[in-house]
Amino acid sequence: MNCPYAYIAFGSNLGDRNKNILRAISLLKAHPKIKIKKISSIIETKPEGGPKQGRFLNGAVKIETGLSIEDLLSVLQDIEKQLGRTRAVKNGPRTIDLDIIFYGDEVINKPGLIIPHPRWRQRQFVVGPLREIAPEKI
Repeated sequence: MNCPYAYIAFGSNLGDRNKNILRAISLLKAHPKIKIKKISSIIETKPEGGPKQGRFLNGAVKIETGLSIEDLLSVLQDIEKQLGRTRAVKNGPRTIDLDIIFYGDEVINKPGLIIPHPRWRQRQFVVGPLREIAPEKI
């Protein structure tokens, strides 16, 4: 694929957290326009913000993709829905969360889509896994 690299942070704190993450990665791998290049270790973290809730499992994945940024976002949101993600409470518990942190060298600021992710530097649950798979990005 001659396409941009994208970095996606993932997290889960509902249900079988590890199974949710592995299923999300499996669905990414199954997409014909997504090729997984690297996957970080999975770490356990405390929730930041939102209501009182359980601990997260977090990590990051580097992909190569032929999808536009908008199509990639749509694929990630579809995977979240397939895995039972609901958005009833802001920063609430979730079966899976998939956030685009970087998409090539693009800088995008549209309603509902800001790349690089606006708070990635403040979130150790993103910085740590990214440092592992893409130290040049940190």
